[in-house]
Amino acid sequence: MKRLHGKSALITGSARGIGRAFAEAYVREGARVAIADINVTRARETASEIGPSAYAVEMDVTQQGSIDAAIASVVAEAGGLDILVNNAALFDLAPIVEITRESYDRLFAINVSGTLFTMQAAARQMIAQGRGGKIINMASQAGRRGEALVAVYCATKAAVISLTQSAGLNLIKHRINVNAIAPGVVDGEHWDGVDALFAKYENRPRGEKKRLAGAEVPYGRMGTAEDLTGMAIFLASAESDYVVSQTYNVDGGNWMS
Repeated sequence: MKRLHGKSALITGSARGIGRAFAEAYVREGARVAIADINVTRARETASEIGPSAYAVEMDVTQQGSIDAAIASVVAEAGGLDILVNNAALFDLAPIVEITRESYDRLFAINVSGTLFTMQAAARQMIAQGRGGKIINMASQAGRRGEALVAVYCATKAAVISLTQSAGLNLIKHRINVNAIAPGVVDGEHWDGVDALFAKYENRPRGEKKRLAGAEVPYGRMGTAEDLTGMAIFLASAESDYVVSQTYNVDGGNWMS
């Protein structure tokens, strides 16, 4: 039997990139998946491309009303919620002396508050259902250490790791497992923007930072979204029922903890 047969999943920020790869993997494993994204047009396109087991939900994780409406929409569409993946996130970088309050507030609103309050809404629904559930938060190797130009993003992902630990301890009595995935450098369209920021602040030609980041991975290349799907399936399945409050590095050997 497929590992997620009959399960209902909600994945934030899943119209593209890692979130989309997870959605495709969950559908292959038998789940019904809500493609939740602030860009609902793109979410609808993605859901249509994945097939009838995927459907679009408009969701802004910085707005409580939008979070609550998205959860309600999933319950109405799929009859409940079994799996949440908190994938929506934003990246920025700057030297300490150039960090703006606007950038700080935006990153924490999406990466930390968005994760916490989406997790809270999902947990309330799962508790009401009385059948447990799985919550997977997307951390990062950046949450394991500081980086000279990436202070705010690193801080948000460290907060995600901490929230995962606390929420996991609090919710396991309801048989809700909370765990996280910490990717390393993952190739994709978002890296064009990351590379451009490093080029600006490190005075590099465009493309060099991306090349160097891939070369520094012990595995020998940057990761892909598909490299993360095995862990995402494991943490969403019954195979991880005894796994609580953990953050797993899936990074080609970049970080050991």
